[in-house]
Amino acid sequence: MDIKITDNHIHVDHINGEGPVKVAEKFHRAGGRRMIIPNKPTWTIQKPSQFKEAMDLVIEYARMINSQTKVEAYPIVGVHPAELSRLIESGESINEAEKLVKEGLEYAQWLVLEGEAIGIGEIGRPHYPVEKSEWEAHNRILSYALELAKEADCPVQLHTESSTPRQFQEFSKMAEKASMKKYKVIKHFSGPYVSESENYGLTPSLIASRDVIKKGLEKGGNFLMETDYLDDLSRPGAVLGPKTVPRRTREFIQKGLMSLEDAYKIHEENIERVYSLV
Repeated sequence: MDIKITDNHIHVDHINGEGPVKVAEKFHRAGGRRMIIPNKPTWTIQKPSQFKEAMDLVIEYARMINSQTKVEAYPIVGVHPAELSRLIESGESINEAEKLVKEGLEYAQWLVLEGEAIGIGEIGRPHYPVEKSEWEAHNRILSYALELAKEADCPVQLHTESSTPRQFQEFSKMAEKASMKKYKVIKHFSGPYVSESENYGLTPSLIASRDVIKKGLEKGGNFLMETDYLDDLSRPGAVLGPKTVPRRTREFIQKGLMSLEDAYKIHEENIERVYSLV
């Protein structure tokens, strides 16, 4: 099967996990060919670190995978929404914390413009409750990130609360306000909201569980697949293991639940369109 099976959101971590090369080799042995890798948050680096260090690290990880394995790796860079919460918890005012996060996102945009990364992410809103003032700051940051992505003509990967069509509609309106191409706004860790009436033109990146992928395929092939693998030895296999996307794809093809045309659309056409890969 000559299809570039792609995991759209997979982490690698040489500090807390097995590291980029070992993870990529496992992925490749299972049939995977392409990985989209977001940087992990600053607190996963075993020293006080800045946003720049976390982003630079994932770019180096991608270089290692591309030079030492047969997998194609592409980094995306951003500031996880939990970073804002941590800054506030450490004593920063909301205004100062917001300013610092926006500066981090400007660096992410610069990396994209320099050709070091192919998108901005994961960015968005927390999946846990916060005060109204912090929630409003997250929304301002998300809108700013969309504006930066529009200027760079690159996609964004959203990390948000569990989202239903109501949230997709909200994010779609944010994209419209930023004049952002909606299909370049990717909802990471999405449920099976594949039809446009549910996702409002955004691109859902479905978590590759059997149930979610099966339900997604019933509505078409307009989605990406991901594991959100953490590469953390203290949480082995979380969220899903690095072999899951290729194995799930092959399993569904063998069972007749996914056609070769579906697989090609999900792993090649959709990925290359969203990320402007050739």
